[in-house]
Amino acid sequence: MTIAFYIVAGLAALVFLAAGLMKLTQPKPALVEKGLTWVEDFPSSTVKLIGAAEVLGAIGLIVPAATNVAPALSPIAATALTIVMLGAAVVHLRRKEAPGLQIGLAVLAAVAAVLGFLTVI
Repeated sequence: MTIAFYIVAGLAALVFLAAGLMKLTQPKPALVEKGLTWVEDFPSSTVKLIGAAEVLGAIGLIVPAATNVAPALSPIAATALTIVMLGAAVVHLRRKEAPGLQIGLAVLAAVAAVLGFLTVI
């Protein structure tokens, strides 16, 4: 089950790291061009904060479990990312957009959390 955790957490970490870095490094107009039209509803600082949360969550998924330093933080990070993605799904529903990707990522993070709580702790 530990291998399953690392596979799921690694995949989730890659996705969240890429998405978070994009939000941190790109200005709002560039994000809109890439299809992230929801950023128009939020100030730049909020978009950067979301990006930072995703990057820190991605790091938190892997580093504590891999280094065995406070490994309980890995499933906690996965739980936090699940909450972030559920919030993203709500934003997309309010904008009358399909939240399929956000729900999928929430499920991926939730699976990482469950596997983490079962194996890492």
